[in-house]
Amino acid sequence: MKSGARALGVAESFSDDDRSVLCGAVCRRDRVTDGFVFGSCTVGGTDATAAIADLWTTLDREDVRVLLVAGIAPAWFNLVDLSTLHDRVGRPVIAVSFEASPGLEPALRDAFSGDALDRRLRTYRDLPPRRRLDVNDETVYVRAIGVADDDAAEAVRAFTPTGGRPEPLRVARLAARAARRFRADEET
Repeated sequence: MKSGARALGVAESFSDDDRSVLCGAVCRRDRVTDGFVFGSCTVGGTDATAAIADLWTTLDREDVRVLLVAGIAPAWFNLVDLSTLHDRVGRPVIAVSFEASPGLEPALRDAFSGDALDRRLRTYRDLPPRRRLDVNDETVYVRAIGVADDDAAEAVRAFTPTGGRPEPLRVARLAARAARRFRADEET
């Protein structure tokens, strides 16, 4: 992957609000950040996939080669449908999580029931398997659509110069937190 290759990393930040701040950060492989886009999704809702796709559309950057998403369940189980997201953006989509987990089904069953549970379980069960990936001296977990597992691993490593968090996701998380704090300060 060339040093100028770009990825859009999407991360979120929420607190007690009913809206979670989403940030997309465009980063080059050589750690240069050259774009941001902001949006939101409903905490506990089902609109994260559409909200992330809207970030991509708003950004309108043909030079971005891959979409990295921080996890699959932002904003309190607002599950991301990776296949639908891949169809909407036309690029490989790689979800990266940072903790070992037995899976979300037990937590989903504790938090939801009826149609809300059924919808989330369908989305969750349709996801590709989560694969462990060693990056530098850390471990992350990757789900990928539109790219072979080996190529997804290469992309995650290429955008992770130090530690275990890919640079586009690290920058997006920082910006989402700052935007959420700014929004909260503006409302008070």
